[in-house]
Amino acid sequence: MIRLDGVTKRFGAVAAVDDASLCVGRGEVVALLGPSGCGKTTLLRLIAGFERPDRGSIEVDGRIVAGSAWVAPEARRVGMVFQDYALFPHLTVAANVGFGLPRQQRATRVPELLALARLEGLERRFPHELSGGQQQRVALARALAPAPELVLLDEPWSNVDPFLRESLRAEVTDIIRPLGVTVLLVTHDREEAFSLADRIALMRDGAIVQEGTAEQLYFAPASRWAAEFVGAANVLHGRVVAGRVETALGAFPANGASSAHAAQVLVRPELLELEPSPSGAAEVVAREFRGHDVFYRVLLDGVELVSQRPSTEVVDLGTRVSIRVHQGRVPVLD
Repeated sequence: MIRLDGVTKRFGAVAAVDDASLCVGRGEVVALLGPSGCGKTTLLRLIAGFERPDRGSIEVDGRIVAGSAWVAPEARRVGMVFQDYALFPHLTVAANVGFGLPRQQRATRVPELLALARLEGLERRFPHELSGGQQQRVALARALAPAPELVLLDEPWSNVDPFLRESLRAEVTDIIRPLGVTVLLVTHDREEAFSLADRIALMRDGAIVQEGTAEQLYFAPASRWAAEFVGAANVLHGRVVAGRVETALGAFPANGASSAHAAQVLVRPELLELEPSPSGAAEVVAREFRGHDVFYRVLLDGVELVSQRPSTEVVDLGTRVSIRVHQGRVPVLD
């Protein structure tokens, strides 16, 4: 559905998007995940046609829309939901939804969209009379109005109360998934990308540094930066000897790391089990209670490690503990 090939966009000396290549299949939900300022929104704007690439090509539904040819934004069959929703404050809900439709289609298409977005009864209200979730559904209905092949979501939940984000994400998913529309979502929220996307493209400094499913990014990161961006990780330094990496926590399968070389082992906090013991080699030096789980910081031979345990396993501050690594996937980087 979308094919990006070597897309680059510069603003002066800054490469906002740097040689980005990506394919998105029809009906897929793909997240562009990365820190603020890494080029996610610029890449989205390039696909939408609000910016022109300096180099590379963009295809949407088998048609080149940027590169050797140029297709105007309104001719790309792309819907976009902006971060601030960009609703017209002087128009009613119905008028906002039908804004981009030919006049003769509005009488039938607008009621269909209002029903789809669960906005019945709100047709005559203005944006300031709606809740944040209702405004979001209006923006989504407006983006879906012309029956686009592709919908672009630019951090749609960044301005929403954290307690509401989960329910709003579920609402949007319930609306979009049954339609089979291709979706490209920009977010800096790992949990958002993991819970919504079929695949994730991880961006840093304008480049796509890794792509894959949430499980692939979490359990097989391409670099230490990628590992730490998608979740907390204990980084243990060691050496590869006879196919195993020797570390302060024991030896782990080298998983192809070069023999007799230094390596880094990335152990996720949920894999570190703590057993209180007076003779334990480690000590709990900090704890953070989060309700469903607890983050412990433990000191082992001068190295601070993080352990994430269920809140049913309570370990007091200052307790001596033995650390056991639970069976699980442990990435190793040369």
